[in-house]
Amino acid sequence: MIVETLAVPDVLCLTPNLFPDDRGWFFESFNARKFHDTTKISSEFVQDNVSKSKKHVLRGLHYQIVQPQGKLVRVSNGAILDIAVDLRRSSPCFGKWAAMELSAENRRQLWIPAGFAHGFVALYDDTEVQYKTTDYYAPEHERTILWNDPDLAIDWQIEGMPIVSKKDAEGMSFSAAETYP
Repeated sequence: MIVETLAVPDVLCLTPNLFPDDRGWFFESFNARKFHDTTKISSEFVQDNVSKSKKHVLRGLHYQIVQPQGKLVRVSNGAILDIAVDLRRSSPCFGKWAAMELSAENRRQLWIPAGFAHGFVALYDDTEVQYKTTDYYAPEHERTILWNDPDLAIDWQIEGMPIVSKKDAEGMSFSAAETYP
């Protein structure tokens, strides 16, 4: 597995080793021991989630203020631009974001630690995203930051308006958002 740090150093891009042969290919999408040995991160994943989106669907920026979730994100069909925003006030990267294109083709995965808001935009129809979380979904603690907040100035790399849910369209500004110590 190849591990790269992004613009926000705690966000990691993981590229698994691919083993092709005349039948096709194989790769290990997750191995707890290799994940820990390679990243030095000790996290237990408790929930797997899957979403399917049309092209230009934007989901996020979501986080849980209580029961914060670390996430390991990958794409099994299509592609996304994945975004992680550091919400830890004690971090030198507070308010900064990292982006990575994840696709079924490049097989990259993104590790997003607890304390970050997460969002993505689908780059193709029928994009399927899978992600593991380090804590359970707790809707009463979920928060949403407006995807187009001017203070964050995220470059979503799409033309025109994305397709967003009512909840995401009504997200709060970054300046008013609850954050972590």
